[in-house]
Amino acid sequence: MDSSIPPVSSRAVQGDISVPVITFDAGQTLVELDLDFLRRRLAERGTDVSVEALAASAPAAWARYDELVAAKGHPWHELMQALLTGAGIAAPAPLVAWLWSEQPRANLWRRPIPEMVTLARELAARGYAVGVLSNSEGRIAELLAEVGIADPFRAVVDSGRLGIEKPDPRIFAHARAALGGGEAIHIGDSWPADVAGARGAGWRAIWYGRTARGDVDDPGVAVAPDAAGVRAGLARFGISFG
Repeated sequence: MDSSIPPVSSRAVQGDISVPVITFDAGQTLVELDLDFLRRRLAERGTDVSVEALAASAPAAWARYDELVAAKGHPWHELMQALLTGAGIAAPAPLVAWLWSEQPRANLWRRPIPEMVTLARELAARGYAVGVLSNSEGRIAELLAEVGIADPFRAVVDSGRLGIEKPDPRIFAHARAALGGGEAIHIGDSWPADVAGARGAGWRAIWYGRTARGDVDDPGVAVAPDAAGVRAGLARFGISFG
């Protein structure tokens, strides 16, 4: 591998190619938008808004995000603009720009999704090569440690450090090499980045979360709206829980 590529955040891996690799996306898979943290950040700029107002605005903001994601890939600014506007904040563009500039240092996606973290810990305890594979800003390993959920992951592959983003198959190859395992499964909420990316790299995939829906005509893809569905998908792919 090109020595100019920054190293992955990783613990020692034995390189047993018989051990399945299981990677998780980070945002909206292991951690979600923390509205209380967002409220506190806005207060630092003199903007007073309640968590309740942000929560009430969230469904419409996510619906707008979903409309744009196929065309724009990751419309972070539009999501925040819709969320703050819906919560009653007038002319939020400067706040959105500030939040984006602060995102690498104070990532808003920091509220752990407990059932998914529990699943990752269970898989790690059973000896699977568990990691994180995320399109992020370069500090996702530090964030996971900060919020107390770094322990299950042998490696954290962050596009912001590597300089390659999902769905590029090279980032999946890098993750597989870092985890030192064999057959690989990726779990994530984005169809183009996580599912199509994993399949393009020769991995199996589990499409997780609120947008995961319907039947997918691909035996290498499982659809899982919740953690129970992820467990079922992993079991279908031969991952044992007992």
